[in-house]
Amino acid sequence: MSEHAIRAEGLCKQFGEVQAVRGLDLRAGWGAVLAVLGPNGAGKTTTVRMLTTLLRPDAGTAEVAGYDVVREPRQVRAHIGLTGQDVALDENLTGRENLVMLGRLSRLSRVAAARRAGELLEAFDLAGAADRRAKTYSGGMRRRLDLASSLIASPPVLFLDEPTTGLDPRSRRGVWDLVKGLAQDGICLLLTTQYLEEADRLADRIAVIDHGTVIADGTADELKQQVGVRRLELRLAEPADFPRAAEVLRDAGLLAEVPKPPDASEPPVIGVSADRPRALPEAVRVLEDAEVLVVDATVLRPSLDDVFLTLTGNPADQRPDMDGPDRDSREGTR
Repeated sequence: MSEHAIRAEGLCKQFGEVQAVRGLDLRAGWGAVLAVLGPNGAGKTTTVRMLTTLLRPDAGTAEVAGYDVVREPRQVRAHIGLTGQDVALDENLTGRENLVMLGRLSRLSRVAAARRAGELLEAFDLAGAADRRAKTYSGGMRRRLDLASSLIASPPVLFLDEPTTGLDPRSRRGVWDLVKGLAQDGICLLLTTQYLEEADRLADRIAVIDHGTVIADGTADELKQQVGVRRLELRLAEPADFPRAAEVLRDAGLLAEVPKPPDASEPPVIGVSADRPRALPEAVRVLEDAEVLVVDATVLRPSLDDVFLTLTGNPADQRPDMDGPDRDSREGTR
C-alpha cells in the first residue's frame, strides 16, 4: 500500500484561455479527511475530476490509492467512489433497487449486491424507506442514498464534491456524521466545500485553493490563525462614555476603526484592534484609567468570508464558476 491515499504534484488543466488548475499539489493519508476549500471558480471540481480520471491533466502527476491517474485509470476507478454536487440517482427506482443496480454495475454478484445494499441502507438510516421510489425521498435522504451508492464497492478512497450544498442544517449535520464514521473506518476522503464550518468539523487538514493553486494548507485552527482575530468588541455601561472611549483608545493605538456613535436603540459597543497579543487587557486598562466602565467583551473570530477575503480577496459566493466545461461529467465515476 502506498504511503499516501492521494498524492498530486504540479497538476495543471486549461480550458481555452482559462487556466483552471495551475501547479496544484495535494497530499492525503489513509483514514484522513482532506478538505479542499475555495471560492467558486477556484478549481476544486476540476481537481476532483482529474483525480478521479474524468479529466486528463495537461501537466503534473497524481496517484490515487497508489495508482497513476493517467497510466492506470482503471485501477484508480476500481479503488474510488465519487459523490458529485448533484444527486445522481434513478428516481423511478427504489432506494434498494438503485444500490443493487450499482452493485451489479460494479461486478458484484446478485447475492453480493443485495447484501451490500442492505448493509448500506442500514448504515445510512434508510432501511425504512428502502422500497420507496427515490423521487419520494427528502433532500437529506437523497443525499444519503447518493453517498451510499458511492460506497457500494467498498472503495478505500472517496471523493465528495460539495456534498452538502443545498441541504438544510439538519440534513447537513447528518452527512457530517456519516463522513466522520467513514474516516473512522479507514476510508480516505477528499471533500470540496465552500463552508469553513464544514471543513472545521470534518477535516484533518484543509487546502485552500484559489486561481487553480494551493495558497494555504493546514488545520482549521492554523488557517484561522493566519487570518488572525479580526477585532474585539467592548460594550460600555454608559452611551455617554462613547466619545471619551474612542478618544483614549485612539491615543493608545487600539481603536479598530473610526467608530460611529450608537443611537438610542443600539448598545454602546466599540471595536478594538486585535493586532497586539494583549489588546484586550490593554484596552480595558486604558478605559478604566479614563473612568469608562466596560460591562462585556466579545472576541470576533474569523468567519468564512474573513478567511476567503484575507486569503483569496473574494467572498465565498461572489465569483463566477470557471471550472471548465461538461461539469456534469463528474458524475460518471462511482
